[in-house]
Amino acid sequence: MKTNKSVIYWLLSGCVLLFIMVMVGGITRLTNSGLSMTDWHLITDTFPPTSEEKWVEAFEEYKKFPEYQKINQFQSGGFTLDDYKFIYFWEWFHRFIGRIIGIVFIIPFVYFLIKRKLDNETIKKCIILLFMGGFQGFLGWFMVKSGLVDNPDVSHYRLALHLTFAFITFAYTFWVALDLMYPEKVQPNLHLRKIARIALVVLIIQIIYGGFVAGLNAGLIHNHWPLMSDGQFFHESILLEESNLLKAFTEGKSGIQFFHRTFAYVVVASILWLYFRSRKFALTVSQKSGLNVLLVVVFAQFALGVFTLLYHVPLWLGLAHQLVAFILLSAMTFVLHRFSK
Repeated sequence: MKTNKSVIYWLLSGCVLLFIMVMVGGITRLTNSGLSMTDWHLITDTFPPTSEEKWVEAFEEYKKFPEYQKINQFQSGGFTLDDYKFIYFWEWFHRFIGRIIGIVFIIPFVYFLIKRKLDNETIKKCIILLFMGGFQGFLGWFMVKSGLVDNPDVSHYRLALHLTFAFITFAYTFWVALDLMYPEKVQPNLHLRKIARIALVVLIIQIIYGGFVAGLNAGLIHNHWPLMSDGQFFHESILLEESNLLKAFTEGKSGIQFFHRTFAYVVVASILWLYFRSRKFALTVSQKSGLNVLLVVVFAQFALGVFTLLYHVPLWLGLAHQLVAFILLSAMTFVLHRFSK
């Protein structure tokens, strides 16, 4: 079947929307807006409250939950209805984009099926994407639910799962689009593909720990580099926060930050390994371009991570760090695709 450009544009538009959704999700997290909508309705919360009475009703409902009772009601100057409207907007907007993504995916998918513009292999991949999108919506609900019982914060495990799966969903969507953009079959470079796969796994581990750091606000401590506080490479608080090393590196703020900041060197090293090994082979233009972009982006991301830490995670730097991670995963996916196909 001849590749249809409209199908490629459709998949790439999905990638753009996923990028926007992750960006808005980052703002939602960094402004502590994620628990502002305390219920989950597919239809009735499609739009914000339409009257002041409805706003007051939503605000009174929010006051029944831990985030207001344990944190927001005690903030300086009190927590007003206008404050609530601000955090409500970001969580609502995040969910609204999720609905738009569903519409943008399902309606064209059905149209392309009717018009027979998708081959069997692409149909199978799109069905996988459909399930991935639905599961991502479930993960969002699963994450928010963890912050509505006793704890005024969502589980950092669930946040990391929600964030990482969003990245993976984007990467797979991009991969399916690349399959259509580069339909020719060539002999893969098995050696470089193996290194690229290792680098991708390393990057995903770092993304998971980025979710842990975000979920526990672990970027707000030890705001020094290259050493942690008090001139220590391995800060003593790492061993004091939790009862064992496993918990220290999965639940302790100091341990999680140490892992994330240290593992960044492993991410850079794995991409440098791929880049310099690739110079021993004759590469195509797309392979060379992908590697060059990958190298530039990984150093940009490393620098952003350092500055985000040093400046105590301001909104714009925290958001930039998350978005460049998205771009880094895009470049990594492209490079792996070019060495695999």
